Amino acid sequence: MALVMPQGVMARQSPEDVQGVVGTIAAQQLPNEAQQTLDRIESGGPFPYEKDGSRFGNYEHSLPQQPRGYYREYTVKNSDSRNRGAKRIVCGGDQRAANDCYYTEDHYNSFKRITK
Repeated sequence: MALVMPQGVMARQSPEDVQGVVGTIAAQQLPNEAQQTLDRIESGGPFPYEKDGSRFGNYEHSLPQQPRGYYREYTVKNSDSRNRGAKRIVCGGDQRAANDCYYTEDHYNSFKRITK
């Protein structure tokens, strides 16, 4: 049985319904560098990389479906200063609230929802 939604209305997905979200991680359990990135997000910066705060398209549908522009991505600083590495935090909605955030260690292949 297919679910038909009126045009312009999206069905709500919980993070558990999305293939790319594999559990949760408490903010206090994040690696130190990721905790620092989350703190920067909540305080509005400054961010060490030019691309921090740019739109995350969610093209692979790894995160719950949201309107375009909902998600923003931030680099979790690594020891190799020559590249950004694979670790990111992606947050949706009000960025400074950091209430809808996800952590990836493998460059968007899988995510854990960050809980506070």
